[in-house]
Amino acid sequence: MDLRQLKNFVVLAEELNFSRAAVRLHISQPPLSRQVQAIESEIGAPLFERLPKGLALTAAGCTLLDDARRILGMVDAAKDRAGQAGRGEMGRLDVGIFGSAIFHHIPRLLLQFRSLYPQVKISLHEQTKAEQIRALRERRLTIGFNRHVRPEPDLVVEPVYQEPLLVALHGEHPLAQQAAISVRELSAQPLILYPNNTREGFADHVLSLFRMAGLQAQVELQVKDVVTAVALVSSGFGLCVTPEAASSLQLPGVVYRPLKADPPPTVDLVCLYRRGDVSPVLMAFLETVRKFQPESGGKDRVF
Repeated sequence: MDLRQLKNFVVLAEELNFSRAAVRLHISQPPLSRQVQAIESEIGAPLFERLPKGLALTAAGCTLLDDARRILGMVDAAKDRAGQAGRGEMGRLDVGIFGSAIFHHIPRLLLQFRSLYPQVKISLHEQTKAEQIRALRERRLTIGFNRHVRPEPDLVVEPVYQEPLLVALHGEHPLAQQAAISVRELSAQPLILYPNNTREGFADHVLSLFRMAGLQAQVELQVKDVVTAVALVSSGFGLCVTPEAASSLQLPGVVYRPLKADPPPTVDLVCLYRRGDVSPVLMAFLETVRKFQPESGGKDRVF
C-alpha cells in the first residue's frame, strides 16, 4: 500500500460512507472501492463491515486507522522539517568567536538570529584567527568572526561593522578627567598591548595609529587577550586601547574614554566563511548579519 491509499482509507474511515468519502477526495466511488480492496487483499483481512446504513470498521480497520494517522502525521512532520531545513530554519550553526567581540555585539547578533530561527542549534567555539581558518577549511565551523583577516582564495571575508576605539585607564589617572584622549597624549603613557602573537592583528593596528601620527608608543607590556590587558589597567600597570565592545568588561577602577584622532580611529569586525558555501543555515545567518545594526557601547562605559 502507498501513502495515497492510506490517505484515502483514513477519509473513508472517517466518513464511513463511500459516496461522502469520494466527494471529499474528488474521485469517483469505483477507484476508491478498488483501493480499499487492494489494501484488504494485501493485509489479508477486511477493513470494513458493510451494513445496511453504511460502513463500520473491523478490528483490522481500527488498528490500521490508528497506524495510518500516525504514519501520515510523521510524513507531514518530515516534510515540514525538510522544508525548514531547506529554508535555513533548522540545522546547526557553528560560530567561531574571539576576545572582545563576545562582550557586546556578537551576543546581540546571535540572539537576534535565535529569535528568528529558534530551531537552529547554535554552537560557539572560542578560537584564534588561525584556528578559525583551519576549522572552516575542515568544515568544523560554519562562520567565524575576527579582525584583520587577509583575503584567502577559498574564504570570503565580509565586513560586519566598524567599531570605535577607546582607551581603558584607571579612574585615578589624570587623563581620566578628560572627555577624550588623543593619540599624542597616549604616546606619553605606558601602553599595554594585546594580543602578543606574531600574526598581523589588533596590536599592529594600534601601533599603526602612532606611526601615522609620527609618534612612538611606549609599550610597557604585551599580553594574550583583552581581559588580561584590562585587568592590568585595573592594577595600575598602564593604559590600553580596546574596541568599544570591550567597554562592557567592567573591572574595579577601570574607566573608558574615546580615543581622539583624525579621522576617528576604528577597527573592523569581519565574518569569514567558505567560498561557495550556500547552505541554507549560513544564508539565513548572513542575512541577519547584513541587517545587524550594533548599538553604541557608550552606555556601558564607566566615566
